[in-house]
Amino acid sequence: MYASNFYKTVFKSVSILSLLFLFSGCGTKKTEEQTAVPSLSVPVELIEKKDVAVYNEYPASIEGKVNIDLRPQVEGYLEKIFVDEGAYVKAGQPLFKISDKVYREQLNTATANLHIAEASVKNAQIEVDKITTLYANKVVSDFQLRTVKVAYESTEAMVEQAKTMVAAARINLDFTLIKAPVSGYIGRIPKRIGSLVSSTDPVALTTLSDIHEVYIYFTMSESAFLKFNGQGNGKTLQQRINSFHPVSLKLANGEVYAHKGKIEVVAGQADKGTGGISLRATFPNAEGLLRSGNTGKIIIQEQFDNVSTVPIAATLDIQNKTFVYVLKDSNKVAMQPIVIKGKNESYYFVSEGLEPNTSIVVSGIETIQDGSVIVPKRNSQLK
Repeated sequence: MYASNFYKTVFKSVSILSLLFLFSGCGTKKTEEQTAVPSLSVPVELIEKKDVAVYNEYPASIEGKVNIDLRPQVEGYLEKIFVDEGAYVKAGQPLFKISDKVYREQLNTATANLHIAEASVKNAQIEVDKITTLYANKVVSDFQLRTVKVAYESTEAMVEQAKTMVAAARINLDFTLIKAPVSGYIGRIPKRIGSLVSSTDPVALTTLSDIHEVYIYFTMSESAFLKFNGQGNGKTLQQRINSFHPVSLKLANGEVYAHKGKIEVVAGQADKGTGGISLRATFPNAEGLLRSGNTGKIIIQEQFDNVSTVPIAATLDIQNKTFVYVLKDSNKVAMQPIVIKGKNESYYFVSEGLEPNTSIVVSGIETIQDGSVIVPKRNSQLK
């Protein structure tokens, strides 16, 4: 009886242990199933090579092709103003009149002195003729003849000097009437009738701008200029500039100017402080819309041929290199380095590193790593 109870106790213990092991195994299997990482579903995109045009903008200032500060050449009171601010004037048209009384009197005085000098010449000529006759008759010496001839030459020199004084007085008198040296638009006129003006005034009478063509000045960074320079055709810088396609101008209100311009000049030196390089483009302005002092933005087209367009958000930078995740066989992804030729606000333009018809992960790259298996979602599945 004792033995029977012993075997019953042993059998019960074995059964309980078996059940424990069974439940333990089931729990382990369930835990492994719960902790298994499912495949990630991320968007992918097929990358193709194509030609891309990018439009870069540079702040610019506008000046008339001829921009002249008009200043008086003589001192005097401003007597008349013939034009108003903003008026269009033609070359030779009167603009300002300075009181000319003083300068007219100076001309009269110089003219009178000229007449006196001319009379002196006539007197000297009479004396020369007289002494010449006497010398021929051996009445006077050679010394006397040479003396009157020198006196005659002296009076001739006085005539030339007097003529110079007349010309100078006439020039000063002419300076009292200020005319337009070129056709263009009148700027601000700070002086008023009755103001005393002179050539030493710090402020000009006005500014005259010939704006049938305008100069647009803008600055590129050193790296941008090197890329710009590499796009032209020719051996010299000027040849490459001449071959470059026309540029556009965005006005201050955001609209693009109707006419295109041409880059013509590059500054000979870069700015030592910023490293920037100044350039000048010329634009037609027959309608007179553009004025000196206006601002805008130069728009330059940058052409990239046969490049892959990759979203910047789909890239990651590691040790000065840029990578994308390329979709491989069995839906695995692999990190692939790329060579960037250019960019805009949203995309890199890749010249090397991506074969045609390659698919890359375009978002969610922070959730995957090299060698991950994904569930690719194509564009058609995302819509």
